[in-house]
Amino acid sequence: MPQTNKHANIKVQSPMKTFKRILSYLKGYKLRLAVSFVCMIANVLCNVGGMFMMSVIIDKFILPLTEGTAVTFGSLSGLGALGGIVGIMAGIFAVGAGLHYVYNYLIVSITTTVLQNVRNEMFEKMQTLPVRYFDTHTHGDIMSLYTNDTDTLRELLSNGLPTIITNVLTVVGMFVMMLVISPLLTLCSVAMLVLMLFIIKFIAGRSGKYFVKQQYQIGALNGYIEEHLDGLKVVKVFCHEDAEKTEFDSFNGNLRDASKNAHTYANVLMPIMGNLSYVSYAVTAIVGTILAINSFGGMSWGGLVTFMQASRQFSNPLAQIAQQMNGVLMALAGAERIFELIDQKPEEDEGYVTLVNAIEDEDGNLSETEDYTGVWAWKHFHKADGTTTYVKWTGEVEFEDVSFGYTPEKTVLKNVTLTAYPGQKIALVGSTGAGKTTIINLVTRFYDITEGKIRYDNININKIKKADLRHSMAMVLQDTHMFTGTVSDNIRFGKLNATDEEVVAAAKLANADYFIRHLPNGYDTMITGDGENLSQGQRQLLAIARAAVANPPVLILDEATSSIDTRTEKLIEKGMDRLMQGRTVFVIAHRLSTVRNADMICVLEHGEIIERGNHDELIAKRGKYYQLYTGAFELD
Repeated sequence: MPQTNKHANIKVQSPMKTFKRILSYLKGYKLRLAVSFVCMIANVLCNVGGMFMMSVIIDKFILPLTEGTAVTFGSLSGLGALGGIVGIMAGIFAVGAGLHYVYNYLIVSITTTVLQNVRNEMFEKMQTLPVRYFDTHTHGDIMSLYTNDTDTLRELLSNGLPTIITNVLTVVGMFVMMLVISPLLTLCSVAMLVLMLFIIKFIAGRSGKYFVKQQYQIGALNGYIEEHLDGLKVVKVFCHEDAEKTEFDSFNGNLRDASKNAHTYANVLMPIMGNLSYVSYAVTAIVGTILAINSFGGMSWGGLVTFMQASRQFSNPLAQIAQQMNGVLMALAGAERIFELIDQKPEEDEGYVTLVNAIEDEDGNLSETEDYTGVWAWKHFHKADGTTTYVKWTGEVEFEDVSFGYTPEKTVLKNVTLTAYPGQKIALVGSTGAGKTTIINLVTRFYDITEGKIRYDNININKIKKADLRHSMAMVLQDTHMFTGTVSDNIRFGKLNATDEEVVAAAKLANADYFIRHLPNGYDTMITGDGENLSQGQRQLLAIARAAVANPPVLILDEATSSIDTRTEKLIEKGMDRLMQGRTVFVIAHRLSTVRNADMICVLEHGEIIERGNHDELIAKRGKYYQLYTGAFELD
């Protein structure tokens, strides 16, 4: 179904506020900015001064030579004098060109560093954002912030603003020189200037809003393409290529319309301004010639030639400024999207209970240590009396009347109560949407509960710092993700300081060691493209090894063996049993044969636990689990 254009009325919300914020990134480069600004001014002065010398050369050297009058310049005379003054003018222009290079070099160096800082700030903020943000924003749209939007910011800082400043200085310089040469002729140019400014305002105002809309449409299109690539196999399996093409055409058409309107207005600006400048040039030439013939107002032939050149230099910068304004609006739109990410509220963490290395004495008392002992404890500072207690990290998880909804309008979990004791395997089964994954999201605090309490080792989970809470868990998901790097690097992601021996031991535990050693470079084999050079089962085994090397007391398996064939599943069964030994394990499974040995099986329906017990108990009840297991009722 074609998407509607939700960006139809997009515009820059706070242009001045956004612009000031962009400039705030330049505060650390005041010296380089000052030097570049001085170079800009000096470059404009060189261009104006060199041009003004043309009137002197024509009136004082060229015309006298054509009339046979002797001319001198220092010790030079005749053509030598003319060559000398022309050489000085060329030198002035050469100095201006050198200054232009210097300020361009400084601006580019500042811009690249600023963009590096902006990208760093964006990425650092992303690490602090809650999972909810990424659930509600397409990855393609987020990627567009790092590419298209930062590119418009680069264009603004390295080209747009310097061009505007230089052209403004040029206009001022040329206007002053024109006034010096002929105030009367300047009035004629100003009259044409007013007309040009009116046209610029009319065209730029219309193209600007479409450039802003174009920036948002690029993000929407990138989001759709990213989503399509992720689901490409699904599209092909269900032969939805035509439907996908129709939807892509909708997104692409929206971008085309915004780009067409933006560039249509922008592209007609320069030809219109160019033709008007020719008209202005012709009018100036006619009026100036009349003044020069009659020597009215001190107008000379040299002054007329210089004024004509200055009038061209006077109008062209205005058109360039108008064109750059479109880029400014695009950059402001991109910057607003970037700042929207940077200003996102980070994941809240009011926790103060931390996980520390501990020493346990003969009486079972715990104390903190900086050395790794293999014993961990929750360091609990009690605000009421200022005391600190240590609770051994065992992995007991308790839900007490927990209710939750991703939105206020719809409750997903309703009054869920369950306790997972250390070393127990808890299986969660039920139809799609019953709330199984939601329970996992709450245990890890990807989302916070609406009502009730969750206790971890008898500590309210809200009191535990999220980083420490998640450090105490490992998760194996149905959709595995491999990072670019070696096989060892991907296993070591579960514990960054793991030794090579620990990595190999974890792989053996997951029964991944055999296939790893048969890879081209064993544990040093490079993985790219999310593991495209591995089978789905091999990726799943590495994900299990990654969890094993973390060695946590709580293990979460979300359809962890769903992508592994029956033979491979049997190969890792013993390894998984060893991995789960002594740990609290939450298992989400559609394949009920994998949860027969669970200590407790919870059957969920519409966010409630309708049955609980071990396999034999639930079979004896001949309820919903019995129907699921015997095939009388199938999971969605």
